[in-house]
Amino acid sequence: MTMETSRRAILGWLAAGSSLAVLTACGGSPAEAKSFRIKLSEAEWRRKLTGQEFYVLRQAGTERPYSSPLNKEKRRGTFVCAGCGNALYSSAAKYDSGTGWPSFWKAMPGAVGTSTDYKIGYPRTEVHCADCGGHLGHIFNDGPKPTGKRHCINGVAMDFRSA
Repeated sequence: MTMETSRRAILGWLAAGSSLAVLTACGGSPAEAKSFRIKLSEAEWRRKLTGQEFYVLRQAGTERPYSSPLNKEKRRGTFVCAGCGNALYSSAAKYDSGTGWPSFWKAMPGAVGTSTDYKIGYPRTEVHCADCGGHLGHIFNDGPKPTGKRHCINGVAMDFRSA
């Protein structure tokens, strides 16, 4: 390896590291910066939510795939935000995507908001509760008709109310 090759390799690694740092810094949830109808302090959220709910809803975490009982929920009803009770998804829009998380092809009107998430180095559409800003999951373009969308939602971020 020549000195020129070595210098190029070092510069390439430095550039990649700098890019990753910028992407990671941008990875925070823009939803947190918006104004939401329901506002609680971090301490209030910690008291209200379980540890896993806090991790997902307030820290944009992800639960283990296939860990939520809501994956198998087949009754008619409404999936609501575990943080604030906002009605998010109708059971009529739920389907089995085989991914390990509850999946829906559309949200209820005005129930969710979106932002761009760079946490893993490339842009993804993050979905959050429109009322409290809680992180729900992500939206992908590989869902069924009529929308072609897959709302891949953490089950721990929701509760189910049967009809």
